[in-house]
Amino acid sequence: MASIKNKWASFLVATATMLLATIWLSSCSIKYGFNGASIDYSKTKTIQIVDFPIRSSYVWGPMGPMFNNKLKDEFANHTRLRQVKRNGDLIIQGEITQYSQRNKAVSSEGYSAQTELSMTVNVKFTNTKNHKEDFEKQFTATQTYETTQSLASVQEQLVEQMCADLTDQIFNATVANW
Repeated sequence: MASIKNKWASFLVATATMLLATIWLSSCSIKYGFNGASIDYSKTKTIQIVDFPIRSSYVWGPMGPMFNNKLKDEFANHTRLRQVKRNGDLIIQGEITQYSQRNKAVSSEGYSAQTELSMTVNVKFTNTKNHKEDFEKQFTATQTYETTQSLASVQEQLVEQMCADLTDQIFNATVANW
């Protein structure tokens, strides 16, 4: 009879422990997702993403809208934050400060073999719920193409890749807390 009571008591202790662990884990307020975002949705509900103007001396027209749409899509697809026009809990603003190309590699004949295209954005991030997380910094992305190709033939694809890289960097710096 004592053996049955011991088994029953062990079962109750194990069940109570599992129940307490479940309650404790579900009460945590910071939520981690597979996308890497760590946002306390009980405090942070909105994000304001201001369109980045192009301040670079060299400009490719579609670059601005491409970047702005990609940045907004990144947060829409990977967070539950509601995007607002003003007074967001999180505010991302900035400008495209540089878009340029330079020779990256030289062939054995002394001619340019590869060209590197780069894009830099200056980002000002404000967290109205925790100003310790505020920052202003630059992010840069680069892509290389063979000089035998014209920039016009590869520019759209390269800018899309650079916009994706830049928005990943900004996402990680603002809400992923890596």
